Amino acid sequence: MRILVTGTAGFIGNAVALHLLERGDEVAGLDMVNDYYDVALKEGRLARIEGHPNFREARIALEDAAAVQALFADFRPRRVLHLAAQAGVRYSLEHPGAYVSSNLVGFANVLEGWRHHDVEHLVVASSSSVYGANTRTPFSTHDRVDHPVSLYAATKKSNELMAHAYSHLFRLPTTGLRYFTVYGPWGRPDMAPIKFARAMLAGEPIEVFNRGRMQRDFTYIDDVVTGTVRVLDRPAAPDPCWRAEAPDPATSAAPYRLYNIGNHQPVELTEFIATLERHLGVRARQELLPMQPGDVQSTCADVDDLARDFDFRPTTPLDAGVERFVAWYRSFYGG
Repeated sequence: MRILVTGTAGFIGNAVALHLLERGDEVAGLDMVNDYYDVALKEGRLARIEGHPNFREARIALEDAAAVQALFADFRPRRVLHLAAQAGVRYSLEHPGAYVSSNLVGFANVLEGWRHHDVEHLVVASSSSVYGANTRTPFSTHDRVDHPVSLYAATKKSNELMAHAYSHLFRLPTTGLRYFTVYGPWGRPDMAPIKFARAMLAGEPIEVFNRGRMQRDFTYIDDVVTGTVRVLDRPAAPDPCWRAEAPDPATSAAPYRLYNIGNHQPVELTEFIATLERHLGVRARQELLPMQPGDVQSTCADVDDLARDFDFRPTTPLDAGVERFVAWYRSFYGG
């Protein structure tokens, strides 16, 4: 089928687009390839899919409403996977405008394209960051998430709300996916695996916030791809059991659903660093620092709904995932 994937120069978007192309779908990839992080890495990702006969590249900004609508009108996608966004929690402290433009205005343009061009299913990338100040674990999509602790989280929660409004008003199927600390080959250089690996191999100290007493639900990229595609392939449907007097945030009387995609096995940052040390063969020099504004101490995904509805749970152990990441890092960056 024809599938529009936004963010095809990004970590998850590129991996999912490659999977879709390999199984025979036609993919239009929207990405402006900005310089938020290493453009050479983004171009390296795109090189994996640009030569494919069923891939069409669209280097446009989400904020360009006319260009986004023209892409929808010309390509006529049956499904849309919206992964493009201004990412990063700490970056939002200094550059809030980038999040409003891309994550709010840009997403509104995607919703309008979806509304007017007979798209069968829209899958929207959200984030574990939406759980914010909530400390009840494992994080469940059935719990309220009304206390974000970063602007990035607030925009991702806003995306979920905007998508639900369109699903309710126009009866259009939408599914939101809350991703938990995705890592692996071709990952983002603003996240811990690449930042740590680069510093460790250079003999430089790594910044370890909250003195390493943080837990993250590290989720390997291949698991994320499998879960995302399974969800994309089955449009959301209204929940016949949904009740307005006791509303469930994860479902709706509209064709709308929310799911977590996480490993359900939180790992302390010190354990992740030790695993990385083992596979790099280098000891880390750790600079122990306090908690950063916008960070949360622990994340853990409740994935029971994902397992029930799609017969899927992430399965890649941390040691295997880090080993594959290190092999890729050495091949791409050297060292």
